Amino acid sequence: MKSFFKQTENIMTVKILGLGFIALMFIIIINSCKHEPPMVPDTGNPGGVNGLPGATGRVCSADTVYFANEILPLITSTCSMAGCHDAISHKEGVTLTNYNNIVKHVIPGNAGSSSLYKEIIKTNNDRMPPPPMPAWTTEQKAKLQKWINQGAKNNSCDGCDTTDFKYSTAIKTLMANKCQGCHNPSSLGGGVDLSTYAGVKASALTGKLYGSIIWSAGISPMPQGGLKMPDCEIKQVKKWIDAGTPNN
Repeated sequence: MKSFFKQTENIMTVKILGLGFIALMFIIIINSCKHEPPMVPDTGNPGGVNGLPGATGRVCSADTVYFANEILPLITSTCSMAGCHDAISHKEGVTLTNYNNIVKHVIPGNAGSSSLYKEIIKTNNDRMPPPPMPAWTTEQKAKLQKWINQGAKNNSCDGCDTTDFKYSTAIKTLMANKCQGCHNPSSLGGGVDLSTYAGVKASALTGKLYGSIIWSAGISPMPQGGLKMPDCEIKQVKKWIDAGTPNN
């Protein structure tokens, strides 16, 4: 009888240990599935970027979306302007002025579950930026999605083609990604509309477009609150202006 109780005790011990092991593995698996934002130490650069585009020494890869080159300018232009998600306004408690603040709203590797992406892709009046501000284009949404799915890294690179300074392939894209958020028919910052060729040309002819992107004294530096355009992109704009601002 004593032996029977001893065996029963051993069996119960094994079961308890087994259950404990299963519980431990469950906790480990759950924790391993959590994607904590990749917070980084303050880099000292505007926007907390890890390297200023044009001065990183790293060549851009066509297969990669870069935070400093593409994502931060978009968010600066369309989300973190005054009255919205800048450091002073921080509407709804959300600030989107630098890398560490932005990655609080993404799940690296999972754009579909990231609140930032979900707000951007909404198609009703709850979308961000809210109407009447222009919605992000399909291409811009795809960039954000890809950046998040690639790990939402604080990456940057050097690279643009200064031989391409056509309006349709270079200037229009620069304006869309870095300027239109504050300069569109619904938000005419400084009375300037950079959402159309006519508007961009008009600003170029006054000298303000070029003066603003080279941060010339006496002209408001643009993009406002964002990174200065890399020299490569400034050269593209300069070449286009020098060529007579063609609609090519």
